[in-house]
Amino acid sequence: MNILNYIIENENQEVRVDKFLSDTIEDMSRSSVASIIEDGGLLVNDKLQNKKYNLKIGDKVQFTVPDPVEYTVEAEEIPLDIVYEDSDLLVVNKPKGMVVHPAPGNYTGTLVNALLYHCKDSLSGINGVLRPGIVHRIDKNTSGLLIVAKNDFAHNKLAEQIKEHSFKREYQAIVYGNVKENGTVDAPIGRSKKDRKKMCITYENSKNAVTHYEVIQSYGNFTHIKCILETGRTHQIRVHMASIGHPVAGDDVYGPKKVITKLKGQCLHAKVIGFVHPRTEEYMEFNSELPVYFRKFLQEIQQ
Repeated sequence: MNILNYIIENENQEVRVDKFLSDTIEDMSRSSVASIIEDGGLLVNDKLQNKKYNLKIGDKVQFTVPDPVEYTVEAEEIPLDIVYEDSDLLVVNKPKGMVVHPAPGNYTGTLVNALLYHCKDSLSGINGVLRPGIVHRIDKNTSGLLIVAKNDFAHNKLAEQIKEHSFKREYQAIVYGNVKENGTVDAPIGRSKKDRKKMCITYENSKNAVTHYEVIQSYGNFTHIKCILETGRTHQIRVHMASIGHPVAGDDVYGPKKVITKLKGQCLHAKVIGFVHPRTEEYMEFNSELPVYFRKFLQEIQQ
């Protein structure tokens, strides 16, 4: 089991404890929190409390998360756009809207479910039963190229390249505003204290993050850009571009309140990946076409 302890600060006073915990603990729904509380997993100031308790400044919250039950992910026959495949790895072009790996609320229809059907038992096991073969991931509403390892040897070699920043990742995006020149955002990213489901630029409990961006074409209210990742933090491009006043179009988390709903998520595509093959040691690079949603929006802003 995992015992989590919190001291309640000013911004969380009068917040219901079940809401606070679900917002704070990554990948845990409010219903899951409530279920644990009903089983006696919550102490506030060393006393059992229910899910409706309203927090006060200085409250000492202890939440005991039971050990996870081993979950068997089911293989599903879901079409995959496979760009390349051999006995060690495959490169997949993930569509917008597909979740990469199972998590609470999303145990079916994910890329992993599809990979288990396609690859059978040929996936690395380093990231556990819920993330077999997954070396790196992209957000649900980001489209584009993703590499998958079929064995632990390939997984370790590829993960090493990502850690050393030698793994090439190039994205294209449409962002708000007129970006006039190329630039770099070098700012650490960590989880937001105000909203634990969001990332932000912070110097507390953060990791170094560097994004290089280049202007492809400006259209006044929007700019088509290329982003080259030096690091790969959660929501990195979305956070960095929003921080300089140019959030990604369609982003309902870091963009303006009036979201471009027809985009159904951020206009962001992982266009190029490049890496040294773990076994042959040859450099490989793959370039995907911009998806239909991206091209259609690009045509609209050009008019």
